[in-house]
Amino acid sequence: MLVVYAFTPFILEEGWYRFLQFRHRTYVLDISESIQSVFGKLISGRNLTIEPINRDFSLIIEKIGLNAPIVMGVSVTDPKKYNEALKDGIAHAITSDLPSTDPSNVYLFAHTSFNFWGINKYATTFNLLRKMNIGDEVNIFYHNKRYIYEVVNRETMSGWNTYPLTRPVLEPILTMQTCDPPGTTFNRLVVTSKLKNVL
Repeated sequence: MLVVYAFTPFILEEGWYRFLQFRHRTYVLDISESIQSVFGKLISGRNLTIEPINRDFSLIIEKIGLNAPIVMGVSVTDPKKYNEALKDGIAHAITSDLPSTDPSNVYLFAHTSFNFWGINKYATTFNLLRKMNIGDEVNIFYHNKRYIYEVVNRETMSGWNTYPLTRPVLEPILTMQTCDPPGTTFNRLVVTSKLKNVL
């Protein structure tokens, strides 16, 4: 019974993602601040809209319906600190850059976890990150600006590899990292995106 309980969030997220694909529905970023319920949008046949959870520092990925705050300046070496930060959203590594048009590496990490009861609502934030492919769009809202990135690479690395965080860059990029497969610490899934535009 505990196994079923542990896998429930993963199964629900995967099921919802597949249901939307089957219905040919997608999430669309809406910055107009219109209000309509998710149920109402499903019935109406229109796409589902996502409004930024905040415009100070947040991440939106329309393809997987992700909309979460980003906690700035989190240690990647202190488990107590990063686990505390991950209760409030996605973690931004303290040693990485902030969104900019200059050469930079914005490094974000979050959970793919089955242990949702021990972490909270952000325990499964990156569970669907594995669905991202080259060309997919990623949005960061930072200080009321929208930074639009395009996925250029997706790779799996064994164990803890610091290269995605420390690599030299010649352009503004976004690195998102999480555990792979979900709920384990065997590998790290790393999705790299390149800045396309700032609005």
